[in-house]
Amino acid sequence: MIFDLSKTNSIANTFLAELRDEHIQLDAMRFRKNLERLGEFFAWEISKTLTYVDTETQTPLGIAKSRQLQAQPVLATILRAGLPMQQGFLNIFDRAEAAFITAYRKPHINGPLEIKVDYVSSPDLTDKVIIITDPMLATGLSMVSCCKELIAQFKIKELHIVAAIASTEGLKHVRAHFPAAKLWLGAIDEEMTSKSYIVPGLGDAGDLAYGTKL
Repeated sequence: MIFDLSKTNSIANTFLAELRDEHIQLDAMRFRKNLERLGEFFAWEISKTLTYVDTETQTPLGIAKSRQLQAQPVLATILRAGLPMQQGFLNIFDRAEAAFITAYRKPHINGPLEIKVDYVSSPDLTDKVIIITDPMLATGLSMVSCCKELIAQFKIKELHIVAAIASTEGLKHVRAHFPAAKLWLGAIDEEMTSKSYIVPGLGDAGDLAYGTKL
């Protein structure tokens, strides 16, 4: 299943447009906030697909019937760019546990790009619904490597992958490796540069949110 936000009309498309805007991007706090708000929007949409149970709540005047989540998902993100979106998810799934992963590109001279995963901090993910966020799904290599690392350690029940913007190449790569995963995307862009930046994209999400790294 692929959910493409750009195919529907909602205020979330305004947040995405502001994320792309090179002038609004100069305000790092607003950039982070827009990623956070997109995270909240996706959390709301994903919540509709989860399992609920019938419950009763005691009010001051009686008992109200309601439906509540059977279990909270675990919210994973790829550091550092994914942190604002993950915070948006935490605002909605406020009882959820969280997982953190670091991955970096290791280029080889005249060879393919390699992704190294060197840090995973996670609760037990066995039989859990996992939602993993990263603002940009460019080549898809980082996302695939991180998800493989989690799946190698735990028997995951269900996988949701969330990105603000994906390239068609990255989307194809992720689907090839995780055909059963549900993908939630703000927009899908057709092109990438030779350095694997999505075009038109929005630039480097981590640098825009937290400052240019060395």
